[in-house]
Amino acid sequence: MPDTGVVRAFLDPALFTLAGQVTAFANRELDSDPEPADDAAARRHARELLGRLGAAGWFAPIAEQHLRACCLVREALAAASPLADAVFALQALGTLPIVLAGSEDLKHRWLPGVLAGTAMAAFAMTEPEAGSDVGAIATTAQRDGADYVLNGKKTLISNAGIADFYVVFASTDPGAGNKGLSAFVVPADTPGFRFVRPLTLSAPHPLGDIAFDNARIPADCRLGAEGAGFRIGLGTLDRLRPTVGAAACGMSERALAEALRHAGTRRQFGAPLAANQLIQEKLARMATDLAAARLLVYRAAWEKDHGAERITLEAAMAKAFATEAAQRIVDDAVQILGGRGVLAAHPVDRLYRSVRSLRIYEGTTEIQQLVIAGQLLKAAGVPR
Repeated sequence: MPDTGVVRAFLDPALFTLAGQVTAFANRELDSDPEPADDAAARRHARELLGRLGAAGWFAPIAEQHLRACCLVREALAAASPLADAVFALQALGTLPIVLAGSEDLKHRWLPGVLAGTAMAAFAMTEPEAGSDVGAIATTAQRDGADYVLNGKKTLISNAGIADFYVVFASTDPGAGNKGLSAFVVPADTPGFRFVRPLTLSAPHPLGDIAFDNARIPADCRLGAEGAGFRIGLGTLDRLRPTVGAAACGMSERALAEALRHAGTRRQFGAPLAANQLIQEKLARMATDLAAARLLVYRAAWEKDHGAERITLEAAMAKAFATEAAQRIVDDAVQILGGRGVLAAHPVDRLYRSVRSLRIYEGTTEIQQLVIAGQLLKAAGVPR
């Protein structure tokens, strides 16, 4: 269960109850799931997890925009099943733009299925030449009467090939850079849309390339006004970055628990491994990093839940610190477990393969550091 005591000041009684409920679900329903054997199995399992999470009601905080609840759900899921956490994360990424900027018709069409776990979402922003540099997006959406016609390619798209709809970022004014980007909801059965190929990660995670070849969608599939795509995308990421930190905390918590269990039972040189002061130093650092990460994550989420218009600085700090700390914590856990920590069937090895991507998606650590510095310099009135 997430260590709610550490972040008690940021939670209320209902959230303590939620933390216990989602942890019990994760331990009962997810922890014993075998890891999918290959990419095809991972795709099938992701759809199955979607239904199980939806039936349990865990997607509700996304539509409610309750950030601390989303963080608690992700922390519990990530500790038990990184793939289940990824399913939740993509529902949030692909749904929040509709919540923030979608018409009532779009909300009515997609949100019930999202919450029930019958409609899978995807977030399509990254392109072969446009990652952190969103202004380099080359996919175009040209107005043609009552429709838009989309052309272009997207890469490294989670849920590619299995999603029911994609929130797609495309340029409606190629000469305007960021200000020319617009966002659209594209159903997976749209003629001209195609799943190009899967991309396989070391950890189970549905990923792939998609393309648009004169894909025609009604104009009412646009989210917000033309040119509002950059604002919608950044607003979504601004809100959800703390939840990435929460997932990192969940993986860290599981790694620390496995390391503590092993250190207390494994004997070397006639004594428990935990008697070794170098092991104690690792455990102490792991626990301290985890506590600090949680405080940053739930501080950011608390600010948003209590009406902050933007949490750019807080979200960037939470994501950068929590994900970098998780990498250190999981690595230390592998080191403490020794050979057992690199066996494919061990939870720590699964965490080791899963944790690395957290430092990249939704803005790399380096981008978060630039964001943090930019916010500090802006507040100090220092020109850049």
